[in-house]
Amino acid sequence: MTTEDTNGNPHAHRRSKLAARLGTRPALIASGSARPRNYTANTYPFRASSHFLYLFGLAAERDAFAFYDGATWALYLPPRDPDDALWEGPRPSFAAIAESTGCAVHGVPELDRALHGRDVATLPAPDLETCEAQGRWLGRDVRPRRFSAADEALADAIISLRLQHDDAAIAELRLAAAATDAAHRAGMRATRPGLRESSVRAAMEAEILARDLTVAYGSIVTTHGEVLHNEQHHRPLGSSDMILADVGAESPGGWAGDVTRAWPVAGRFSTAQRELYEVVLAAQRRAIEAVRPGVRYRDVHLLAGRALAAGLVDLGLLRGDPAELHADGVVASFFPHGVGHLLGLDVHDMEDLGDRAGYAPGRTRDPAPGMRYLRLDRDLAPGMALTIEPGIYFIPAILEDPALDARTGGRVDRARAAAFVAAGARGIRIEDDLLVTPDGHEVLTAAVPKTVAAVEAAMQS
Repeated sequence: MTTEDTNGNPHAHRRSKLAARLGTRPALIASGSARPRNYTANTYPFRASSHFLYLFGLAAERDAFAFYDGATWALYLPPRDPDDALWEGPRPSFAAIAESTGCAVHGVPELDRALHGRDVATLPAPDLETCEAQGRWLGRDVRPRRFSAADEALADAIISLRLQHDDAAIAELRLAAAATDAAHRAGMRATRPGLRESSVRAAMEAEILARDLTVAYGSIVTTHGEVLHNEQHHRPLGSSDMILADVGAESPGGWAGDVTRAWPVAGRFSTAQRELYEVVLAAQRRAIEAVRPGVRYRDVHLLAGRALAAGLVDLGLLRGDPAELHADGVVASFFPHGVGHLLGLDVHDMEDLGDRAGYAPGRTRDPAPGMRYLRLDRDLAPGMALTIEPGIYFIPAILEDPALDARTGGRVDRARAAAFVAAGARGIRIEDDLLVTPDGHEVLTAAVPKTVAAVEAAMQS
């Protein structure tokens, strides 16, 4: 087993902890490859795979591999091409990386000798090209979310570490939260009727880029918040519209912020907009209050759904008993997704490992409406980071489905729903980032304006 000297280095400390879990079982971790945008030389910005980044902090090292041989860690990097300096600037030498990481560094061609004849676990890289390289090195098929028995043990070891964040990770999450706060305030200030959604997006991302950071995922800035992952930003802002902005910064070390807010283009909530917004806000507050160690996250989701059911009945959008409406899945007509997810180096942390990461052993997804998209079903523990993000959406494909009445027993008031759509409230989601603490929780993104009064004040600032 490794006796690596961590010397206060969080990445070295994580490697040491992983080695303790693996014992003498060898493991290979890939950094991944740059992905072409449209041709080979024009690539998307590269960022190392999250497992590699977690263990080594080398965000820019593409086509690299880390090998744990059952005793020590070593890095295998592509040879430095003299032409690289011309196009990319000087890159750190093998010797410099060895000094900064405390690991031996070799050229990738030497990896074959290190792996030869060994049964080595791995985690599939995000890109298929690297998966194919892993397969060649290991002499077996490697594909996303396909695991051998050895791979499963490695995945479980990584999950056990990444579920609860260390102090260095929490500091990075705070940096991401601060930049995300600035971005949302900038978006609120920039909103004016007649501009385009893209103008608001630009203002928000400018705050992040000005800090020499990047976004943690593709920004959602739209007047059509009923499209949950809306990638379009071309629409003009009407005075009766609401903007839904789901934008998060990525910290220098690669950790994600993830916040959603909704605000009125006019700068003041109309009566209908405010009524709907307050229902979502009340549900979010109820869910946040429940976050503490030992609580099952699924129960937090159910609590949010019940709160939304009661609010939708009060608004006349649903008819009947709120408890029954929730139990029957009728609320899923307006709240179809889960109340949140894990947060860390991935905005949906470790989702590359599937429900193995998000669901505790023995738990599986419930296929029922309103449950099938729940990404997290674990008991909460100190150090876990997660989001709480209930929402209400008027989705045409659901509300205009002729089978809706049969499916819901006629308990959805379509005319009332149409009135809210006419008021510009097509989709409202309110999302914050939380850290589970020993005695409860901390809302890392509490500074982002959220109450009606705070949002309106931020828009006028």
